[in-house]
Amino acid sequence: MLVEHISALAAFAFVSSITPGPNNFMLMASGANFGLKRTVPHMLGVTLGFAFMILLVGAGIIQIFRAFPQIYDVMKVLGVAYLLFLAWKIASAAPVGEQGRVAQAKPLTFFQAALFQWVNPKAWTMAVTGVTAYALPSDPVFGLFLIGVVFALVNLPSVSTWAIMGTQIRRVLDVPWKLRVFNMSAGLLLVASLYPVVFS
Repeated sequence: MLVEHISALAAFAFVSSITPGPNNFMLMASGANFGLKRTVPHMLGVTLGFAFMILLVGAGIIQIFRAFPQIYDVMKVLGVAYLLFLAWKIASAAPVGEQGRVAQAKPLTFFQAALFQWVNPKAWTMAVTGVTAYALPSDPVFGLFLIGVVFALVNLPSVSTWAIMGTQIRRVLDVPWKLRVFNMSAGLLLVASLYPVVFS
């Protein structure tokens, strides 16, 4: 029974982690602009930050949202606004090698990526769904720990795939104008990923 539960949880974690969304589009853009090595803190921040979010959501934050649903609406608006800002930053980013822009171009740090989960609408949906659908009523503490661990184990290789994809794309972005087009496309994809959130 537990094996079947973990298998179903792992499948949900994989599908929700590997599919397009704000984290993955940002990691792809980071891989293309900065390479895999400089994107590793971003990847770890997403994975561990989300696992920590799962624990806090399961520990009681979800009850706050149920009691005061308007808080979720406020978080949703703030999250969409911040994602639009990030999309603009990505779309308008100059190639790292352009004179005068090298010092300004930096990938997200571990803590920035971890904190980003709290304004990422997709992360909230994943966390709330994961906790409510896969909690173990017989042992809530172990069940919550299990959800966090499974998500962390599945999430890291999933988000890494997008960063690696970005590094592979980087090989063909050998001239500044190509990287500019890619950055604008990545910014538009990030905006497009908000469609289910805004119109849900």
